[in-house]
Formats: sequence, structure tokens, C-alpha cells
Amino acid sequence: MELGSSVRAIRSTRVLRDSELQAAVVVIKNGKIHHILSDSNFSGAEVLDVGDSVVMPGLVDSHVHVNEPGRTTWEGFWTATRAAAAGGVTTIVDMPLNSIPPTTTLANFQEKLREAAGKCFVDTAFWGGVIPGNEWELQPMIRAGVAGFKCFMIHSGVDEFPHVTNSDLHTAMKQLQGTGTVLLFHAEREIQDVKQDSRDPCQYSTFLQSRPDEMETEAIRIVTQLCLQYQVRCHIVHLSSARPLKMIQEARETGAPITVETTHHYLSLRAEDIPAGATQFKCCPPIRSSANQEELWSALKARDIDMVVSDHSPCTPDLKRLETGDFTEAWGGISSLQFGLPLFWTSASQRGFGLPDVVRLLSEKPAEMCRLDHLKSRLTPGFDADLVIWDPEREFEIIEENIHHRNKLTPYLGMKLRGAVRGTVVRGQLVFWEGRFSPEPLGQHLFIHQRRNQAQL
Repeated sequence: MELGSSVRAIRSTRVLRDSELQAAVVVIKNGKIHHILSDSNFSGAEVLDVGDSVVMPGLVDSHVHVNEPGRTTWEGFWTATRAAAAGGVTTIVDMPLNSIPPTTTLANFQEKLREAAGKCFVDTAFWGGVIPGNEWELQPMIRAGVAGFKCFMIHSGVDEFPHVTNSDLHTAMKQLQGTGTVLLFHAEREIQDVKQDSRDPCQYSTFLQSRPDEMETEAIRIVTQLCLQYQVRCHIVHLSSARPLKMIQEARETGAPITVETTHHYLSLRAEDIPAGATQFKCCPPIRSSANQEELWSALKARDIDMVVSDHSPCTPDLKRLETGDFTEAWGGISSLQFGLPLFWTSASQRGFGLPDVVRLLSEKPAEMCRLDHLKSRLTPGFDADLVIWDPEREFEIIEENIHHRNKLTPYLGMKLRGAVRGTVVRGQLVFWEGRFSPEPLGQHLFIHQRRNQAQL
């Protein structure tokens, strides 16, 4: 089977169908899943036989910082989407920062689309941004097809994407009411009396004490109130602290349309294990304790956390300040887009999670949040033939030569994981197979169309 070619059918002894692994053939027609047949019911020469590798829906990663245009030394669509394909991710949603310009106006969104054209190896949708004073740009961006919007309740790390005040949020919510769109929150809020540790800035504990759980709790309290008041869909990105989960659950029970994600680094890394000066582990909110991590896993099991994403947020190595090891000065962000599936599976499989949980948390729920669940995330006739072919039992080590995102610095270097991706199919086309990519990028831009009855748009 040639890379980049259309796949007519895929045979495996382990196709994840109706939450069970079955011997089956997935038949593909015009980029869609046409039929799923028992192995004995299909004959044909043009079949990709993958043996006993698992075939299941491709991942949807709804939290990816591609950074193009403007900061392409950090990342870009070509490298980010190749990394996604190598990790079994068939759809990404690009964050509105840290590109220059940010996706905060219709004109900036159109510039982003021009820059991304012809560079995406997987399908790509786009978030818009809410910043002070851009409320009149929101509905034009909705009409243009953004998946929704992202805002910060604390400094974003880049000056061109300023954080919002409570007043800004009320203004934005009024614009978003009735549109069906979603507003994503980086939910940290500055609070008084944060303990400023005067100890060595190369110690991780110094940084951790500067971003306590209370910063997330206070921000999420505000979000839940706004969500209930305006009935606009709200989503908490990269939850690191388990403490606000009860508040989120109570808000849901009283009618707040709110969802929440956590990330692979909060589920895989622990504060106690971070060495002095290892600034590749810095992210915001911070990686917290092992006890907190176990609470996050319990919340996933209880379905109090809806999904798991990468929050792939790369930068150039110099911005990590490795030469000084100063956590207070280093850029906060972790690169993990390529390794989400094995990172999750390595830990989840030891905690009683099964393959249907992987699909729900890493594919179905992110697609639903982005309103792509009518196209993506299901092994069902009529859905896009977006598939990952992988070996859950196979172990491998993350080494620099096999990392496909632009800058190779990641806290996962040298880590041994379970679950190796063999191949990735996007709308029936083989874009990645056994370490190689299709000759040309085959991904498409995805635009989220609003409900027809929203006349005010």
C-alpha cells in the first residue's frame, strides 16, 4: 500500500467495534466508512492487512498550539501535523495563540488559513480568541467557521493575547449567547497572598508554590457562575488541580453546560519527580503532586473529567532557560502531540481503563466539544474514515531521532511507553505508516457550521 493512496479496506483480527475487539474488515468508500464486515464476508485484493494490530478511531486533539504564522521557529503546521499523524491523531484544533497575529479577528483568522494551506498532514480546525475589546469580531469569526473561542483569565505569556477581566467576559458572553459555540477558559486567576518562596529558583517547588491550586479554584468559581447566568457552553482547559472538580460537578447539576479536560502531562508526570533545573517540565498550570494526580485519575474513572488532550505548547530550546535552570524565567509549555496515545495507555491500562475508554476520552469527547462528532471519532458507516492502527502491547522508548515536532525538547525523552502507532488513515488516505509519511500533506481545514436557526448571526 503506497503512502498517500486511498485505502479500500483494512483487515485486522482486532477492530474495535461496539466496544469490543473483533476480527473484521473496515471497508472505505469516498473517504467514509462504508461497511464493517466480518472477515469471512469480504474478499478483495486491495486490502491493507494489519494482522493483530488494533484498528480504532483516530484521535482528536482539541488543544494544540501550532504557532504559525509568526512563531514558526517554535512550531508550524507542517511539523505539528506530521507529529500528530505519527501519534495516531487524525484531527487537531489549533489554538489562537501563540501565532502572530493571534486569531482574534476575522482578518487574522483568514491570514491563519492562508498560512496553513497545503501544510497539514491531518485535518485541522481552528479556535478563535476572546481578548479585551474584540467582541464585535466574535460573530464574524463564528460565521467563518471557528470551532469556538479561547480566553485567558491571567497573563497568557504573550503580550499580543491579553487576558480578560470580568467585564470583558460579560460582554463576550452576550455576543455568544444562542450561537451554540463554546468558550474555553485558561482558568487561573491572580490571588492575593500567594506565597513567594525566596529559595532557589532552580527548585521546582519554588515555581509550584507560585501557582497554587487556589488560582484555579478562584477562576473556575467565576466561570461556573457565568456559565449558569448566560447558558453559553463553557470548557475548562488543562485542569491540573483536582480541588475544583466538586464545584464543576455542582454547577453541572444545577444546569451549567460546562465541560473540562486534563492533559497527558498532569496524568503522567509528578512534581516530586522533577529534578532541579529541569525546566522542560514547566507548564501553566503546573504539574502537581502524585496525590493530586491520583485524584485526577479517579475523576476520569468517574467521568467527572470529560477528555484528555495534549496542550502541545512548544518553544525554541533557549526559551526553556536550560543553561540556568531557572523555573521562574523559563517558558511554560510541554511538547507531547505525538505521544498522547501511548502516554495515556501506559498509565490508564494499569488502572483498569480499556480501549473504549481511550476512544471516549481521546477522540469522542474532544470531537463532541468541537462539534465535529457528526464526522469524526466513530467507527460507524457514514463517518470519516479516520483511523489509527497501533499495537497496545508493544513497548518503545522516546528518542530524539523519532520525534517529529519541530523542537525536540520534551520531558518525555528517554521514557519507555506501551502502545506503538503503526499507521494513521485520514479520510481513507494512508498518511503515516511504519515511520514514513505521505509525500504530500493530505489534511483538510475543518469549519464548524452553525445551526440554521441562529438568525442573529
